[in-house]
Amino acid sequence: MNNILFTHSYFLRFDPKQWGIGQPYAPLGTIYAAALMRQHGYNVSLFDTMFVSNPDEVIQVIEQNKPNFFVIYDDGFNYLTKMCLTNMREAAFKMAKLAKERGCTVIVSSSDSTDRYAAYLAAGADFVILGEAEQTLVELTEHIKNGSTDHFAVKGLAYMNGSEIVKTPARGVLKELDSLPMPAWDLVNMDSYREMWMKNAGYFSINVVTTRGCPFKCNWCAKPIYGNRYNSHSPQYIVSEIKMLKERYGMDHIWFCDDIFGLKPGWVQEFANLLGQEGIRIRFKIQSRADLLAEEEAVGALAAAGCENVWIGAESGSQKVLDAMDKGITINQIHTATHLMKAHGIKPSFFIQFGYPEETRDDITLTIDMINQLLPYEIGISVSYPLPGTGFYERVKTELKKKTNWTDSDEMALMFKNTYPAYYYKQLHKYVHRNYHKHLAKNSLQKLLKDPFGSSANSIKKALSVFYYAPLTYFEKLKLEKFEKAI
Repeated sequence: MNNILFTHSYFLRFDPKQWGIGQPYAPLGTIYAAALMRQHGYNVSLFDTMFVSNPDEVIQVIEQNKPNFFVIYDDGFNYLTKMCLTNMREAAFKMAKLAKERGCTVIVSSSDSTDRYAAYLAAGADFVILGEAEQTLVELTEHIKNGSTDHFAVKGLAYMNGSEIVKTPARGVLKELDSLPMPAWDLVNMDSYREMWMKNAGYFSINVVTTRGCPFKCNWCAKPIYGNRYNSHSPQYIVSEIKMLKERYGMDHIWFCDDIFGLKPGWVQEFANLLGQEGIRIRFKIQSRADLLAEEEAVGALAAAGCENVWIGAESGSQKVLDAMDKGITINQIHTATHLMKAHGIKPSFFIQFGYPEETRDDITLTIDMINQLLPYEIGISVSYPLPGTGFYERVKTELKKKTNWTDSDEMALMFKNTYPAYYYKQLHKYVHRNYHKHLAKNSLQKLLKDPFGSSANSIKKALSVFYYAPLTYFEKLKLEKFEKAI
């Protein structure tokens, strides 16, 4: 009872948008758990589904490894797994069934299974771990190895007892993150990741996490794994990991996949100092909040550490909508943070969300105007997406029909009644992107006209793209206006 085969349910090929982007990150949460189980004496292996075409491919791996435990352990640090896409759910069900048929004890840990444990148990899982899973997994496997059949003493579980589902008491989150061994990177075929990154981006990025959880309470944000607590690795732990990753894999860039990076006072400054002492220079991107970046000292510390790009949840240019979301930020803070980041050489990027309940055409216009004025480096546009466990979900759940999740990350389906129908928001998505690129091109053209001899070939190309985006934006706007009139 000592062999564990880990896997996860994110199949990049089943998400056409992300497959096209071609910038995959290894299943970090999965290999954290694998490292801990190895530390406890288990023989661990990994079936990494990132580049796999069909869940049936797991059969050969199960037959080769002959695992006692088959653990579907999703990467809870990756926002794509938090979206609970139905393509991935169906793949997880298929793998659980195949493993069960081959005599494995099947254990599942994911955002989706925490919310829908009954469905996973019905699909063949023996146990679903609810919430943060490493410690529960250690206790559960030891419990089974010792021959116990009464699992109620193991906190954080759902399982079947005859025809009844049993949920054990919740487990508290892990506070001392440095007690965990570093992730088992050796289980991952990093050459496959490097090859795709180099082909599509021209550099190689690896994901690292410094914290777990988020204390902020945006009412649409689901946190089924790490919750509202915020616990942090020490800067020393993270610098040691980065040093190891650079020596072993020679990456060029890091995505710090924390929900909120560097919230602990003094953490970023100490991190920057340690990188300097080790002679490590690395570019990285993070996720943060406008209110946390409205102070020059905070932004300066990020720049000193090597931060290249910050994604913030700008969400809307309407204060009314931000307040309805319980976002806890102001439009002024979005402006201040954006200007400070640009002044320190950091590229600000915006997550934008349309379709929140009672959003009006005026609110949408305010959002578009904010984007055009601030010109972030990148924008990611979505429509409001209700997930279980959120205040937003409770607000709209009576309007949800059979479909409650997107099939893939680009579906953009609106699953509740709103100001406008779903087709309007799809057209809005197209228009805002075209309009954003038009304004970027106009800005580049203005710079070119001011200093024609100081411009690079790339900036000239970007400036001239205004003649491409201007007519496209015009036609997309005509379509949007036509939809508005028809509603």
